[in-house]
Amino acid sequence: MIRVLVDLLSYTGTKGGMETYTRELYAELGRVAQGYEFVGFASKELLTLDHSWFPGEIVPSGISGENRFHWAYGELFAVARAARRHGADLIHSPATLGPRRSSVPTVVTMHDMLYWSHPDLMSTPFYTRPVMWMEKQVSKNAARVLTISDVSAGEIQKYLGVDPSRIDMVPLAGTAPKVQAEPGPREPDLLIAMGNRRPHKNYQGLVRAMALVDESVRPRLVVTGSRGDDPLLPIVEELGLERWVELKGWVTSEELEALYSKATALVMPTFCEGFGLPPLEAMMVGLPVLMSDLPVLREVGGDAALYFDPHDLSSIAGAITQAVTSPELLGDLAQRGYERAALYSWEKVARGTLESFEKALAAR
Repeated sequence: MIRVLVDLLSYTGTKGGMETYTRELYAELGRVAQGYEFVGFASKELLTLDHSWFPGEIVPSGISGENRFHWAYGELFAVARAARRHGADLIHSPATLGPRRSSVPTVVTMHDMLYWSHPDLMSTPFYTRPVMWMEKQVSKNAARVLTISDVSAGEIQKYLGVDPSRIDMVPLAGTAPKVQAEPGPREPDLLIAMGNRRPHKNYQGLVRAMALVDESVRPRLVVTGSRGDDPLLPIVEELGLERWVELKGWVTSEELEALYSKATALVMPTFCEGFGLPPLEAMMVGLPVLMSDLPVLREVGGDAALYFDPHDLSSIAGAITQAVTSPELLGDLAQRGYERAALYSWEKVARGTLESFEKALAAR
């Protein structure tokens, strides 16, 4: 039996896509991984959350994933010690960072290289250099580096100098919201966008683009994902868009599912990403997708989305106008999205991850 210590120090219930990846991956590994046992090295916060998805023992680390200094120390040093203490054959760090050195072989999943490729868009500049240093150290120690797109794989080679022979690319999958939807046009009156308010998400650009859409066809826009005071509110008020833009902040899964069932389309105006889970999940339920024309999003969405230039407000506004005035286009995007999303599954993610584990163990 192969014992894997899973680094769950960053899992606090606030990390969005990386937590979705960890949760869905390990739920699936619990079904398909034969000959493996998993030990989760958990943050203080995870112990207060539902962790029934984890297919093994959860052990407390005593480390807060929300305290950056304690968390960084834990990633660099405590994870490796815990692996030795629990007799692990392998470490998996699923959230980009992990041990600086370890006698136990390590697989680290690096989702993106945004601190390297777009440091100007990171919301905490003082944090950028330490993260870059940590990513460099972790990549040197790792037996295998897992990543989620060809774009991210190329950037890991470029910025961290990791040899391609040590990189395994396993695309993500979506988790379909629990809504009833069939391919076909919807009423053009509601767009949704979701995500945190970090600068690279470009929600300010989306709100400003809404002001350029003619009032006669302008849809409503609901933007979820903020915690605390929403930095988009002053822009909405400045542009007089209160009738059209609703800022809902952090929503429950039930609230999000209700939005999916009502929405005309999902909009993703990001400047940069490592993958693109929200559009993939929208496609799974027949929700048309409008998103930034980036190589990584083309990689995910293929011809199943309507693309725009995220740096050009008129391009964003044009895509919105085109979508809400063309039911035929929305119906076509919905059908293409269903077909595109069917190419991805968490079983494929789990099996690709196990292949990476096996390579790391063989290298030992």
